[in-house]
Amino acid sequence: MFGQFGWHAITLLLLAARWTVLLSALAFALGGAAGFVVALLRTGRSPVLRGLSATYIEVVQGTPVLILLFVAYFGVALVGIDVPPLLAASIALTVFSSAYLGEIWRGCIDSIPRAQWEASESLAMTRWQQLRHIILPQAFRISLPPTVGFLVQLIKNTSVASLISMVELTREGQLIANATFRPLSTFVAVALIYFVLCFPLSKFSQTLERRLHVGRQS
Repeated sequence: MFGQFGWHAITLLLLAARWTVLLSALAFALGGAAGFVVALLRTGRSPVLRGLSATYIEVVQGTPVLILLFVAYFGVALVGIDVPPLLAASIALTVFSSAYLGEIWRGCIDSIPRAQWEASESLAMTRWQQLRHIILPQAFRISLPPTVGFLVQLIKNTSVASLISMVELTREGQLIANATFRPLSTFVAVALIYFVLCFPLSKFSQTLERRLHVGRQS
């Protein structure tokens, strides 16, 4: 297909990176919505719901993301439903994200001093009013650095989608390496593209962490 690794191959890698970004965005958005629900259940008043949400987090965090991907892609196919690779990867990474983000945000909610809850209770606020006006705004601020840090990990974890033949960045790198017989050049380029995607987010997370730390110290 290619005589050598060149601009045409780089262009294909950049085009494939769009699918990596799309998959990351879908998993982060959907997983964030589910993770928010998980975090609320983990910090709720019902012992049953707290237990169920804790079990969900432990099961997902104890399961490799690759297994989640295979269950979403091959497991559903066993009942006669054809799942496209993008959908299967989105489902698997959404489940993965929901558990990790749910636990991150649970920790941020629990980090708010108990006195904040007691003060809002003394004002006759409902549970939802406490969360909306007092707890969640503070927890959101605390959660920003670890949430952005998790997004970096999520972008890198999208590479597992290559195992179900979704042509994202890693899979495109495999195809180009097989066609050009230049795996070193190809995967150095793949690594650089991942770096360009992840490094700004990593620096942003570090900047947020420093600023929030200074704010807490002042």
